[in-house]
Amino acid sequence: MTTTTSDLDSLEFGDLVSHGVLHRRHLRVAGISDRRAAQLSGPGGPWRQVYSGVYLVHDKPPSREQLLHAAVARYGAGTVVTGTDALCAHGISHPRTPEIHLLVPHNRRPSYEPNIVASRTARMPEPILIGGLPYTSAARAALDLARREPDPDEIARLVSLPLYWGLAGRADLAAELDAGNQRGTSAVRNVLRNLDDKETFAHGQALRTLQRTPLPTPQWNVAVCDLRGRRLGTADAWWDDVGLAWRYRTSTDPDDFSHLALAATGTVLFRCTPSQLQDSSEEMSAELLIAYRQAARTPRPKVRAVYKTGNAA
Repeated sequence: MTTTTSDLDSLEFGDLVSHGVLHRRHLRVAGISDRRAAQLSGPGGPWRQVYSGVYLVHDKPPSREQLLHAAVARYGAGTVVTGTDALCAHGISHPRTPEIHLLVPHNRRPSYEPNIVASRTARMPEPILIGGLPYTSAARAALDLARREPDPDEIARLVSLPLYWGLAGRADLAAELDAGNQRGTSAVRNVLRNLDDKETFAHGQALRTLQRTPLPTPQWNVAVCDLRGRRLGTADAWWDDVGLAWRYRTSTDPDDFSHLALAATGTVLFRCTPSQLQDSSEEMSAELLIAYRQAARTPRPKVRAVYKTGNAA
């Protein structure tokens, strides 16, 4: 859901209260003076001051979500959350940085607050409202992180995240990068220029296909072996409880007969191409569900899965 700043203003008070956060201006409207707020949030008081003029209406340590609401309240209307918090809000599995990264309009001079990075920008993104908080797109969040990262390997990993989770294509990332401030983007551009995005984006499309089904989360990127450990084939996704393999990006070489070796063990194998995932995602979801039900009705094959490079998702 995309909102404007005026929409956020109308939602702000009720949403802050529901998360136990209040700003000084709301307290004043309610007749609570700054002095009284200081008493309530002082030693032994029932409240806690999170940032300047922003209070938590209990004295327990704030959750990350409460800190985000408090940070947005502190910097005012038009503030947008980016960085790792935005990635997580869009469903990308990623460790959060200790700091909360915010974007604020360029005509403001943000004051310092501990563990907040407030970046001024002349190109404020249209906020995406998730859980009552305004976030950037996944592409903007990944690029905002990548611009601040000196390690080329980490830059490549960050730039790949929106692709990997199916939230943006390479063209979306390039357009976002071209539209922004060009300072500090040379390393990011180099990574994006050399990024092989076909297999990465295929995984993102597979995730979106899977999300349309009620199926449990599979293991990703595994080698399927017999009980002696001899490799039979590969699976981009594997449901171990029923013995279902899904291949959507592994080799389609005509000399690759691993699908026959898997079939000989009774393993149910669902195969499709990246193009089918992109162009016929709903159809692929239905076929994947049929394959899972078929595997659930048959005896589990005598095979085991070994991670090739770890669990990808």
